[in-house]
Parts: sequence; C-alpha cells; structure tokens
Amino acid sequence: MSYHHRWTNGDLISLTPSKIVCIGRNYADHARELNNPIPTEPMLFMKPVTSLVDMSKPIIIDQKKGIVHHELEVSILIGQALTRCAKEQAASAIIGVGIALDLTLRNLQNKLKQKGHPWEKAKAFDGSCPLSAFEPIESFDALDKIELQLTVNGAVRQKGSSRQMLTDIVSLLEYISHWFTLMPGDVVLTGTPAGVGPLHPGDELQIDMPGHLNIRTTVQRSGVE
Repeated sequence: MSYHHRWTNGDLISLTPSKIVCIGRNYADHARELNNPIPTEPMLFMKPVTSLVDMSKPIIIDQKKGIVHHELEVSILIGQALTRCAKEQAASAIIGVGIALDLTLRNLQNKLKQKGHPWEKAKAFDGSCPLSAFEPIESFDALDKIELQLTVNGAVRQKGSSRQMLTDIVSLLEYISHWFTLMPGDVVLTGTPAGVGPLHPGDELQIDMPGHLNIRTTVQRSGVE
C-alpha cells in the first residue's frame, strides 16, 4: 500500500511513511479513566502503513471485531531521519502537525493485556489510523499550545491540549529515536486526552484543532461484515 501525505492546502507531500509510532498514556487523565498506572517513561507501540486512511472520508468500522473506541491525538510529520538525536535535531525534523484517531478494539485490547499478549490486533488493524492533512510547522507559535477537540453527534467527547502531555512532543521524538530510527514521512501520534469512547455506524464527527484544522466526517459500517 502506498500512502502519501498532503498539506492542508491540498498539495501532495512527496513523502511516504514507513511506520506510525504511537505513544500510550501520555495524558494522566486518560490513564486514570482506564484504570491504568501513569507511566514513568513513554510507552511506545507502532501501527503499519496499512492502518492509514484519510480522515476526511467516512471512517469504516467492522463491528464483528468488537467495540471500536476513538482516541484523538496530535500527529507529527517527520521530515528528516532521526537516530539517537538530541532535542535540537528532533525539533528541526518536525515539518507538519495534524490530527489522528487511534482507533482501538477496546474489548480485544483488554483481553490481550490480561493474557500478557501484544496489542497489535487491537491497535494496528487496517484503517485504524484516520489521519488529517498536515499544517506546516511554521503555522504554530509553540508545540505546547496545541488544542484539539472531538465532537460526536453534537456532544464534546474529547478535549485537550498538548500542554497536558506527560512528555512533550520534542522530548518524545528524542526518546523514540533512541529505540528506532524515524524516517522522513513517518508519523508520530502523541497520546490521547480523557474521554475515549465507542464509535457507531451513523455517528457524525467534528474534529478540531482551533485556528488550524476543522474536519467533519461520519462513521460507516464495513461492507464485509
């Protein structure tokens, strides 16, 4: 599968991701709502490129696989390779900021965790990463002042700010680079605030990054169920 990023003005970015690196429990209130311990260092997991879909198009869920939860996240687009880098290099490698949904098969994830098994089936399935277009990094005054909000059927479900992150965005990139190299085109999902919950066919979603992004989309049932 080939996935090419776009800028918010519609222009194609000539970068193709090799992976999506995700951060678990980077908001204390989200860790608490799921009765999870607050981590002392970033929790890393990955999604494959086949998880990427365009957020502006309907979000397809397969209810046969169980309850699908939304997790709203700030997404970071990497523009240069990062390997065991310092914070200064990590900051200079960011070329875009967007919004993502980390879709999660919650019941399946809980079963896998109880057995001590990996989470991939619950987190990395096809279509599990709806992604917005990217706003150029130059459009942002500071990375610790990014607001985001998810409204489902007119009700606010998730609302947060990057200032609430346990580990800030630049420090996350530095940390990740000491475990695996980030390549141009890779995307980093930076964690979700509290308010995660189920999606259902027919739901209408409004996803906002005030001053930068506003996306409206819907949830549809998979045609292969």
